[in-house]
Order: sequence, then C-alpha cells, then structure tokens
Amino acid sequence: RQISFFHTHLPAIRSASGTPFSKHHDFRQKVHNFRAKLPLFCPKEHKKICKPLIFAVFLAKSTQKKRPPPKNMRTLAYQSVSCDKSRVTGLRSPLLDCGNAPADTAHSATHCAHCFRAHSRKAATPIDKHAKPLAIMTYQWNYVPAPPGEEAEGRRLAEELGMHPVFGRMLRERCIYTAAAARRFFRPQLTDLHDPFLMNDMQVAVERLNLAIARKERIMVYGDYDVDGVTSVALVYRFISRYYSNIDYYIPDRYEEGYGVSKRGIDYAAETGVRLIIVLDCGIKAVEEITYAKECGIDFIICDHHVPDEVLPPAVAILNPKRRDNHYPYTHLSGCGVGFKFMQAFAADNGIEFNRLHELLDLCAVSIASDIVPVTGENRILAYHGLRRLNSNPSIGLQAIVEVCGLADRELTMNDIIFRIGPRINASGRMQNGKEAVQLLVENDYSTALNQASHINLYNEARKDLDRKMTEQATEQVSAMKGLEERRGIVIYNEEWHKGIIGIVASRVTEQYYRPAVVLTRSGDMATGSARSVTGFDVYKAVQSCADLLENFGGHTYAAGLTLRVENVPEFSRRFEAYVAEHILDEQTQPSLDITAVLDFNEVDFEFYKQLRKFAPFGPGNERPLFCTPRVYDYGTSKVVGLGQKHIRLELVDNKSNAVMNGIAFGQSSQARYIKTRRAFGICYAVEENSHKRGEVQLQIEDIRPCE
Repeated sequence: RQISFFHTHLPAIRSASGTPFSKHHDFRQKVHNFRAKLPLFCPKEHKKICKPLIFAVFLAKSTQKKRPPPKNMRTLAYQSVSCDKSRVTGLRSPLLDCGNAPADTAHSATHCAHCFRAHSRKAATPIDKHAKPLAIMTYQWNYVPAPPGEEAEGRRLAEELGMHPVFGRMLRERCIYTAAAARRFFRPQLTDLHDPFLMNDMQVAVERLNLAIARKERIMVYGDYDVDGVTSVALVYRFISRYYSNIDYYIPDRYEEGYGVSKRGIDYAAETGVRLIIVLDCGIKAVEEITYAKECGIDFIICDHHVPDEVLPPAVAILNPKRRDNHYPYTHLSGCGVGFKFMQAFAADNGIEFNRLHELLDLCAVSIASDIVPVTGENRILAYHGLRRLNSNPSIGLQAIVEVCGLADRELTMNDIIFRIGPRINASGRMQNGKEAVQLLVENDYSTALNQASHINLYNEARKDLDRKMTEQATEQVSAMKGLEERRGIVIYNEEWHKGIIGIVASRVTEQYYRPAVVLTRSGDMATGSARSVTGFDVYKAVQSCADLLENFGGHTYAAGLTLRVENVPEFSRRFEAYVAEHILDEQTQPSLDITAVLDFNEVDFEFYKQLRKFAPFGPGNERPLFCTPRVYDYGTSKVVGLGQKHIRLELVDNKSNAVMNGIAFGQSSQARYIKTRRAFGICYAVEENSHKRGEVQLQIEDIRPCE
C-alpha cells in the first residue's frame, strides 16, 4: 500500500524533490527501514495517510540537492510539517483528507500530522505561526537595577574576587562588603559556630544529662514524626549511645497519639524505667503532659525551636532560641540544630573532641533543608558542612536512602534533600510510624539499611497516590467555593482525608491558589489540620488569633499545625479568613519572581556556574538567584517531554551570541505551541549544571513570557 501510494503521487513527489523516481533504486529498502522507526499506534483509519505523509516529507527533503537525508526522520517531520490549509511546508502537493479529524480541527490534514506527533516518542509540536500561549502567565517579575553607586561598588568587589560583576551585587545584598568577608562567606568554618553555653538553660541541661549517666538512669530520646524530629532523635541517640548504653528512643504515633508529647508516651517511659526524657522538635507547649511526667518521677529536657507560649512547661531545662528571655545570638536553628548544640555542649563539658560530632552533620543538613529554615548564620555553616559530609561519607542510613533515590552518582544539593530524600523520611511517619525512619538513620549495617530504605520507599509510593487523590478532591472543593476570587484565605475540611497527607495537600492548595490555606480532617472526635502560607504572611499568627477555638496548635511563620473540635470548624474558618483578609497585603496574593540580574547567553557559561556555586547552599535568606534574558528564540529542536507531556526541554538562542542554551521548563507545556512559532519570548531562570553533560550548564526555567 505504501508503494502504490508513491506511484500514485509520483508527479507531486518529483516536483517537490526535483529527482526522477528511477534514481531511487533503494526505495523499497528505505521504506522498510523507516517503517521500523515509525510509531505503530495510529488508529487504523489513520495509517493509510499518516505514514505516507511522513514518507513523502522525508522523500522530498532527502532528495533535494545539496541536502543529505536527515539522520533523525522524526526530527525532520517535527521541523517540516507545518500546515497551511491543505499544504505541507516543503511539498507542493495537497494532502488527502483522512476523514477522521475532530470537529474543532481546522482541517483534517493537521489532525493527520498531529496523529504522528502525538504518538512519537519525541512528541514534537506542529508549528502554527498564529498560535497564542495557552496559559496566562500569573507571575509578577520583580527586577530593580542597583543604583549607579551600588553597581560600581559591586563591580569593584567582584573584580577584586575575580568574579562576574553580578556576584559583587549579590554579595552586597547579603551585607558582605569586603573580599575578606566574601571569602569567609564562601568557605564557612565550623570554628565560627557559637558557644552552645550562650543558650539559656544549656548548663543545666548538660548537668542533668551527666547526672543521669552517673546514676545509670534510663534515658529516652523523644521526637516528632517529621524529618526534623526524626533526624533530631537520630542525632542525639547516636551520639549519647556511643558513651552510654541505657538509652532508648520514641516517636509518637501520628494517629493514636498525635503531635508532640503524649501521655501514652510518658506512660511507656514510666513502665520501662525511664527517669529522663530528652524531647526534640516539640514539647515547648506540653505544659500539662510534662506536669504529668513530673508526677511520675520523670524529668524533661526540651530541645525545641517553635514559638513558645507565655507559660513554659515545668521542664528541668528548656533549650529554645525563640524563648522571650533568649540570649543566644542565632534564633533560627532547626530542631535538629538545637539538638546538635546540646551535643556540642555535652561533648565540650566531658572533654570529647569536637570532630567526633562531624559525622552527625549530614543529619543537620537534611533537617535544615526539609524544615525550610533560613540558610544563614549557623544554619549555613551546618548545612555547608553537612552537605559535604553527605556527598563524601554519609551515615549508613542516609547512604541507603540516597541509593534508593537514584542519586548515588551525583553531587547532592539542598533541592535533592527537599524533593527526594526528605519526602522518603517523612513517608514513614505519614503512612505508618516515624520510628522506622529512626531505625534506618541509626543503622550500622548497610545491607540492613538498604532493605529498610526500600521498605520506606514503598511508603513514599503509597503516599504519592494518596497525595494525588486528595489534592484533586481539595481542588474540586476549593473551586466550588462561592466568591473564591475575593477570598484571601482558604479553609477546607473533609472527614475522609488521610491525616498524614494533609500537610502536603495544604502546600499544594497554597501553591495553586496562592492564598494562606488550612486543610482539616477528622481524627476521632477532633478535627486536625495543617496550615501553609505565602511569602511574607505569618500564618502562625493567623492561627493564633483563633486560639480560643483550638485545643492545641503550634508552628512558625509559614507552617502550623492545629487541633480543634469538629463543631468549631465553621467558626474557625470564618475567623481565619477574616484575619487573613484584614492583614494580608495585595502583593502577597500575587506570586512573584525576584530577578537578580538581566543576562545575555554569552555571559552564562560553566565558569559563571562555578562562581555561582560558591553561594550555595541556597535556601530562605540565601535564595538561589533567578536571572532573566528578555528575548530568546527556539532553536528549532525544543520538545515536550515527561510523564503526561507536562514539561518542555528547550534549546534556545538569543540575539547576542551563537551559543545554543539548553533548558528545562517543568509544568509549562502549555507554552509549547507559542514557542514553536519562532517568535521571541522572555525567560526567567536559575542556572544549574547539566546532569546529562557534565561541564555544561542548563537553565531551569521558572517562567516563560511571550514578548509583546
């Protein structure tokens, strides 16, 4: 059938190619070879037209003078098939009507060409010169050029350091004004960590721990079930257990006990003879529970970083840099960071060399990245050296997780922790019990750790399925709200939702609608939930404004947890939204991208990336910089990729260089049709190393904006 098609349409093929058919003595072999390469998924009604169409394009193009046949036939079709009523670019013969085009398609030939595109692995998008972007860009791009004086100072600083001028400005934005200060910033030193005894109650805490060891009392290390809590427990347990064996750890059950210190946990401690509990990443509000523990003859040392109430629990010592009477120089430690400072003080008091703490630094890095605390001051020092440890000699448990994540052969970053390592550790506490994650992180045998990591990875897969389902339901519920556009805050409730996933769903809702959001579900006779916020708005204060309706709550600026009676949910929803409406600023409801500098592609090379990497690790307070190139064009080889065809892999050029720049735009496939028109568009992006081609840069494109 294919051969008869070409004989029938031979005149058109001749006119397009300018070559007599007799010259194609290997025509049958060509057809056979290319049939093997074509997708075979077109409906039967399309096969007669789809394949001949592509063969005709190939034959016409490959027989033109001074142009050899293309190496990749699919790429040719992608570049050449451009519909204009009944014609294909490069062929002067009309296309036949496949008779199976959708009613809203301009003409059936377009659909026929699209049929090939849709089933091709490369998923190339047909060119339409009149296409418009399918999605409205909602990001506000913020770029404020430095004043001339500031710009000149930044250039001088960069020149002294031998760096690109933009990095001089970035340093000054971080209040770094000299080359010496810049070098200290680029190479954080563990010797610059603060004296742990500056923290309130630190001396008392160390003395109580020493007393417990001297008396051979049983010690319990107790922590929250999230990443920060699990890493905190693993860090303190691992360090103390080197010198003392009568020690245990405990993670409360999310569903049976809930967040924080529980009476059930205290009862278990009393039954097993515990006399000292070190609680990490929670406990600052557990007044009633710690009073109960005291009656049972159990002392508490609290290591927390959440905002305390006016009344503190009756613990022996409270280590919390957010205490109102705090004297510690740095207030943004994670829960694991507070635990590290406690162990630093314990080591110093007992003559243990500080380098014995080095092997715990990878846990600090995982905690800092996952809990989204500022990557400044001591957190920057701990994260910097923790990442180095994670990349060179990680603990057995983290090494197993890295292997399961498929990250073993690459340099790990904070983003790898946030999106790959952290969620797997979290999945244990979300789906079952966080104690399994602690078991993994304190394991000393690699084969055992690898089995445990694989098991936890299964929890993560199950978590993803629940996440997807619940997010869809939440989106439907929010979309059905009356007056959604006028709402400043969002509160949704569903009794059937999984308690362990609501924090993730709250984050999804906040990202999608860019509003502070609270997601609630039922747990027994109570409603329990998680709150998430947008940049600049303190959601903890919004939750706190409803304190009289709540049984329990806690958190910080951008995330909070809460528990309340089910009958109070409607009133909480009304008051939370009223508080948000009164206090949130208009600009806080508009997602924005802060641009550091406008660059041409000839400035963005691997040397630029190496200099940029000195600013890492990135995070709140030291955000990864975004750059802008205002007019770029598709090189002709960009394509839609990924599961569900949601992403675009781009190859771009600008007006000022000959370089072709690689980029990836996640979740922006709706812009593909516009990009293929070859019209100019602007991009906002981060610069990273190409994971497939070491030594080359790649742009992670955050937003695409068609030029006016």
